[in-house]
Amino acid sequence: MADVVLPALGESVTEGTVTRWLKKVGDSVSVDEPLVEISTDKVDTEIPSPVAGVIQQILVKEDETVAVGAVLAVVGDGAAVSTPPAAAPAPVAPAAPQTPITPAAPVVSSPVVPAPVSAIATPVVPAQVAPPAPPAPVAPVAVPAAPVMAAPAQTMTSDSDPNYVTPIVRKLASDLGVNLANVQGSGVGGRIRKEDVEAFGKQASAVQSVSVSAPATTSALRGTKEPMTRLRRVLAERAVASMQQTAQLTSVVEVDVTNVANLRDKIKNDFLTKTGVKLSFMPFFTLAAAEALRAHPKINSSAEGDQIVYHDGENIAFAVDTDRGLLTPVIRDTASLSIAQLAKQIADLADRTRSNQLKPDELSGGTFTVTNTGSRGALFDTPVVFLPQSAILGTGIVTKRPAVVLDASGNEAIAIRSMVYLALSYDHRIIDGADAARYLTDVKKRLEDGRFEANLGI
Repeated sequence: MADVVLPALGESVTEGTVTRWLKKVGDSVSVDEPLVEISTDKVDTEIPSPVAGVIQQILVKEDETVAVGAVLAVVGDGAAVSTPPAAAPAPVAPAAPQTPITPAAPVVSSPVVPAPVSAIATPVVPAQVAPPAPPAPVAPVAVPAAPVMAAPAQTMTSDSDPNYVTPIVRKLASDLGVNLANVQGSGVGGRIRKEDVEAFGKQASAVQSVSVSAPATTSALRGTKEPMTRLRRVLAERAVASMQQTAQLTSVVEVDVTNVANLRDKIKNDFLTKTGVKLSFMPFFTLAAAEALRAHPKINSSAEGDQIVYHDGENIAFAVDTDRGLLTPVIRDTASLSIAQLAKQIADLADRTRSNQLKPDELSGGTFTVTNTGSRGALFDTPVVFLPQSAILGTGIVTKRPAVVLDASGNEAIAIRSMVYLALSYDHRIIDGADAARYLTDVKKRLEDGRFEANLGI
């Protein structure tokens, strides 16, 4: 036998929540095959089997939180010796056949655990709810109504019920506009999995594309409730703490990124061929932000009591929108990287963040954050500073619009330019408005100049 324990998933991670079991009791597993998905306040990840064998026991239910080092399951040789996974509704032994009971029969035939109240139409004896696992067989119960057969006890929702899905699957369904009641689950016992929601969403999109005039899909979450996931609770707590513990202010500048846009259009095909990743505006914004931090250390600092710590490196965290919530992987020593290196790291980290493949340390150590609020079409917003950092830069959508420019003769003219808003939120306890303005001005100059040829790295 071998215990599968919750390993240490980072220096500050002390506990984790089981979000989904990938195997059930009795399943065979190989070494390093994923067994369970775990959610922590830093990262969601999969825990592999340490040995090859058969799952004998599953000791922690889905949505249950346990400390690092806790035993999650037991893997051994031979057939399984325990009940099915506690995460899924435990099978209930069917009630023994019984003969019709007349109203005159006042008591049960033998002292056994009665079925839950929900399993009996009109009980005349006090009902007790049996323990969730393993339920005891239900004996005949006297009722004053016509002869009936006792129903199997049920203490939790069926796997095929759209209400019995993990928060990750429910959030994905909401994002895709999928009604879970219409989805056929392919998981254990008919449970709806992420793959089921994605497949249904693609099918619905294909059908909807045939009829352009079809009304928008109504979200399955409309009029419902769901508990916050562990990640959502952590984000909520940190956002509130940040707003309560700091004095936050936001400054905004408008930047003409036409020169960057022209350079990007000129090299994007060659860039894709040589690096294997598409060239977006994000690497340019990130590099300009990191370079300016070297000249403006207050923006790259943290408050520790009555002291200000000026960091000796520019470790830029960037926000990634996932079906679990907002996560911020970190790029180390950003100011020293090329556009190609940044593009590769951004693509790699974003992809592994969304697929739960990040290491916990890749989410820590950031000294400043860049969030691309324009990825969903926003002009700009006022982002919340991530403690213990002191500032965060939000980049809006790049749009073409009329702007006043100087022609070759120095005369003012109106031209179509590629414009973007940059919003810097900062902790006003240690960063003044003038500090923020000077920083934004340097970032603006770097982007409007647009001379990144020496930094391309291809």
